[in-house]
Amino acid sequence: MTVSALVTPPVLTVDRLCVDARTPEGLRRVIDDISFALAVGETLCIAGESGSGKSVTSLAIMGLLPKASLQIAGGSIALQGRELSRLSNSAMRSVRGGDIAMVFQEPMTSLNPVMSIGAQLTEAIREHQGSEGKSAEAVALRMLDAVEMTEPARRLKQFPHELSGGMRQRVMIAMALSCRPKVLIADEPTTALDVTVQAQILKLINGLKREFGASIILITHDMGVVAQMADRVVIMQSGRIIEQGDIVPLFNAPRERYTRELLAAVPRLGAHAGTDGPPRVSPQTAENPPFDPQPILTVQKLLVTYGSRSTGWPFGTTPSLPVVNDVSFEILPGQTLGLVGESGSGKSTTGKAVLGLIPFDGNVVIDGRNIGGLSQRQMRPVRRSAQMIFQDPYASLDPRMAVGAAIAEPLIIHGLANKGEREDRVAELLRRVGLPPEAASRYPHEFSGGQRQRICIARALTLGPKLIVADESVAALDVSVRGRVLDLMLELQETMGLAYLLISHDMAVIERMSHNVAVMRSGRIVEMGARRAVFEDPQDAYTRALMKAVPVPDPERRQAS
Repeated sequence: MTVSALVTPPVLTVDRLCVDARTPEGLRRVIDDISFALAVGETLCIAGESGSGKSVTSLAIMGLLPKASLQIAGGSIALQGRELSRLSNSAMRSVRGGDIAMVFQEPMTSLNPVMSIGAQLTEAIREHQGSEGKSAEAVALRMLDAVEMTEPARRLKQFPHELSGGMRQRVMIAMALSCRPKVLIADEPTTALDVTVQAQILKLINGLKREFGASIILITHDMGVVAQMADRVVIMQSGRIIEQGDIVPLFNAPRERYTRELLAAVPRLGAHAGTDGPPRVSPQTAENPPFDPQPILTVQKLLVTYGSRSTGWPFGTTPSLPVVNDVSFEILPGQTLGLVGESGSGKSTTGKAVLGLIPFDGNVVIDGRNIGGLSQRQMRPVRRSAQMIFQDPYASLDPRMAVGAAIAEPLIIHGLANKGEREDRVAELLRRVGLPPEAASRYPHEFSGGQRQRICIARALTLGPKLIVADESVAALDVSVRGRVLDLMLELQETMGLAYLLISHDMAVIERMSHNVAVMRSGRIVEMGARRAVFEDPQDAYTRALMKAVPVPDPERRQAS
């Protein structure tokens, strides 16, 4: 849709916008000649992979581009006919919050950790509405009530760290809408949230849009969210708009190959119905060796408690709080147990406990050895059998260490190879995860997110483990990159007999990857069984609620909101 095609004047117009980045080699164009318009009361979704320019576009609209590295090189950004790109900083401050507001992806880094929720809400209200004292606090209380916050009066006195991720995102939305902006920009507002909390936030945004009359720009790489929320869609790639249009025609008949690839890469719940295990992806499937039928991991009555520690006089001790309670399961070689549930359900704590990274009670047997009560030195040989892949690959790698050295480090720690053998092993592992051996001399910041996760997988494979605990290992990746990493994990499993404990809140990922599924809630497993049984005939109401909350990547089948 072109700007001229709109019947009523748009609330926001972006026309031929260009943004340059300052680099040691000179200016480099990162946003190239993009144009779109936002109609009154419309939800426009800007979709694309990381690096496509989505967030830079939103920061340009907000006047928040970091001047040291980015600058608007041309084009226009107009709010109801008022040009924003040439406003002074003081003039733009009155626009931000008052006329255009933004909700960022990670609320914990967007909120001030040393200010109460009430102080942060009333600060924005005082700045843009002129309310003071009790009047500003009353507005803040009404906004928390509008975003369906539980116990809003109590939340005003709390600090960000005392709230859950979903609660913090509600605070951000309340803050953004407190001054009734004409345009609300939401930049990946649900990426870090569980599927049920995501569904609540999306429903909330739709309801508030109707109540407050705001027009919304929703930035996301999740095409399921796009299908659920958008009136129109803008698809971006490498700083350019390659396709835009109304939601139903674009999903049903995308013109561009990149759009078709994005849609094809979306994991769809139910896509593997009628099958008993993950799809085969390895070209060597016919030659795969038989795997030992004995479990590589056995967990019996696992109990993990927090608390029971002295806080000193006169406070005594904190009470013991079980966060994982009576959890039992086993995993065979060459199989995956998908562990799914919301944040706080105990999934990650279970993953850490079975690798002996935190204290626990109960029995954990890895490759025939009970690890309960083992010292760190006694655990060292066990580490050769079991490794972990974490959610954030950048935080998992030492930024000062070349990736070859990071991959080889476990061999040095265990004294398993000389320098030449280590170099050969690193080259072999890099090839195995789809990277060239020359990558060994480069550093983590020189790779994309998907490539960094491949490096973490290579490092986990260095010692030839039989079990890998993958904790939200693809949650931060774009949908197409996520698919390639999952295919790699399946191929490694088929050819090496790896067993996975796959921890995720993404039901579609769990369905695609798992042979068996365990559903956790409040530290307990509420349902467990073969993948087909759990997904096609769930017995527990909580499992059914998780599945119902998954966004359907079909705009003609939108969930009620």
